[in-house]
Amino acid sequence: MTEYFNVAGHGFSLTLPAKSALWATLDNYAPFRTEEAETVFALALEDAGDGDWEPVLVSNEGPGEPVINVYRQEGRWKFEMAPVSGMPVCGRLVCDEGFRKGSLQLLDDGRNGRFCTDNALMLMYAFRTASLGTLEMHASVTVRAGEGYLFLGRSGAGKSTHSRLWREHLPGSTLLNDDNPIVRVLPDGEVRVYGSPWSGKTPCYINASAPVAAMVRIVQAPENKLTRCPLVEAYAQLYSSCSSLKGEDGLADAFHQTLTGVVSRVPGYVLRCRADREAALVCAEGIRRDREKEEG
Repeated sequence: MTEYFNVAGHGFSLTLPAKSALWATLDNYAPFRTEEAETVFALALEDAGDGDWEPVLVSNEGPGEPVINVYRQEGRWKFEMAPVSGMPVCGRLVCDEGFRKGSLQLLDDGRNGRFCTDNALMLMYAFRTASLGTLEMHASVTVRAGEGYLFLGRSGAGKSTHSRLWREHLPGSTLLNDDNPIVRVLPDGEVRVYGSPWSGKTPCYINASAPVAAMVRIVQAPENKLTRCPLVEAYAQLYSSCSSLKGEDGLADAFHQTLTGVVSRVPGYVLRCRADREAALVCAEGIRRDREKEEG
């Protein structure tokens, strides 16, 4: 049985046995389901095979963090995954060179099927669309007055908390995605942010989009201060917040072009802040004043 989905304008398909219990766990994809349509990649649950592989990236995440190991052989990629470090690998994804076709094999009788399927689709989506003006981000996104604000930062920096402060103290603010939004540079140059079926620990699966107003890196500090970034710094903080095989020559040029398209059109900021009401007000007001200065 094959189902079709569309995320940020890119279609893909997932094939599982019709009676697979896994279908019932994938409710996060329901808002993105479409009729049969053109796709940029296809994933099927089937024997992925194995063989001799060269390690590309072996995860060194800390205790309790998910593990994704990357391997390569001529014309193919392999990803092995586990929900937490120290746990045996529970899923194996094998893809062709261009990430157009993938085979996912569950290695633990499907006990972690949702985790493996989500990660397989996220990996294929990120790497296949990297050459299509698309970035899969690690960010929390709040929409206010029809515009999207992306809050970036390392794990634990307070991205989700700052999004929540906007919703609590800035009327009309809503959450679009809390962990893995999609950003696209459209053919006319507009930069838009989209919801996705992947949102970390927050169940927020919204099939909607908004033009991007600003990207703000959150840094914990004893006072609240918003600073506009020069282009080089904005590029660096966006680079570190994206999912991609950044060292691969075939993807690097397109990835760089997309990053440049975003930072040349969207202002980047650093917000050094506490987790309080004033932080949200300082951030929103600073961006507003900056825009008025540019437009005036």
